[in-house]
Amino acid sequence: MKYGIAFKPKAVKDLRDLPKLIQGKILEKIQLMENDLAGDVKKLTNFTTEYRLRVGNYRVLFEIEDTNIVNYRVKPRDKAYQ
Repeated sequence: MKYGIAFKPKAVKDLRDLPKLIQGKILEKIQLMENDLAGDVKKLTNFTTEYRLRVGNYRVLFEIEDTNIVNYRVKPRDKAYQ
């Protein structure tokens, strides 16, 4: 299934605060999800439409809305689930 990719403003801010090398790795992994949910993706428990993508020590938290992946946070693992 083909997905569109969107970012909420907080996710954009989170990405901008990261080092350029990490930004590149995360964006590369997000782009791979356009064709299917590739990568280390897991559905979050107790949440109906929320998922996480693991990229090293970082977590990309996102929702699937119709045919769009909406990224809403990008955080280090120790802060991602607070």
